[in-house]
Amino acid sequence: MSNLIAFEDKKIRRKWHNEEWWFSVIDVVAVLTDSRDAGAYWRKLKQRLKEEGSEVVTFCHELKLLAPDGKLRETDCANTQAMLRIIQSIPSPRAEPFKQWLAKIGYERIQEIENPELATQRTRALYKAKGYPDSWIEKRMRGIAVREKLTDEWDKRGVRGTKEYAILTAEISQATFGIKPQHYKNLKSLKKQHNLRDHMNDLELIFTMLGEAATTEIAQVKNAQGFYENRVVAIEGGKVAGKARKALENQTGKKVITKNNYLSHRKSLKGK
Repeated sequence: MSNLIAFEDKKIRRKWHNEEWWFSVIDVVAVLTDSRDAGAYWRKLKQRLKEEGSEVVTFCHELKLLAPDGKLRETDCANTQAMLRIIQSIPSPRAEPFKQWLAKIGYERIQEIENPELATQRTRALYKAKGYPDSWIEKRMRGIAVREKLTDEWDKRGVRGTKEYAILTAEISQATFGIKPQHYKNLKSLKKQHNLRDHMNDLELIFTMLGEAATTEIAQVKNAQGFYENRVVAIEGGKVAGKARKALENQTGKKVITKNNYLSHRKSLKGK
């Protein structure tokens, strides 16, 4: 999903967090006020809202967004509900059009929840626009479905929050590939904002799916409950995929994991 959108040709950064979009408050302030220093404007507004007893500031979270200098920096962000309340505090002729624009983005997300096929179509089109081959896209889409089934299973079994998901995912990766996601990204020369799976080749995607599908199946059979039981299951599921990976490597004499990524491929497409 794109982390950059435009309103009246002005860029607004956003981040998918806790299953919803969070928008950069400073970017929105810049759009609505044309202030030379949107950061200073927001600091003053934030102070005024606190003095008035408004709770809206407490609903903002500092999330790391890509800054103009190319570095990830913590930035005040608000979800749609909190952003609408902030907008009400800013006198601007652009406020109403911006509210409608913000509502449209939210409505598109509601449409996707009601009809998941729309989300699938948009994701598929996005990968197509980035130049990925159809065969790769099919595996990536299947991998997304397998991942969603696993996280749904974890949720039912008492695994809570993105932190616990990340730990379990790292255990599956370690058992499958002998390497955890962060080291995997380093191997592929990826930055923090890059999605590792978007830079896997066909075999890497296939073994990732196998590890996660096996974990789902084992969790169901063993009726694993809570984080610690599911951590054991995650390792077991990853080992299933790990054994299959090693068997293939023994047969071919080639490693499944590669240093290759799609960054250079995308740059070449942009240059055309």
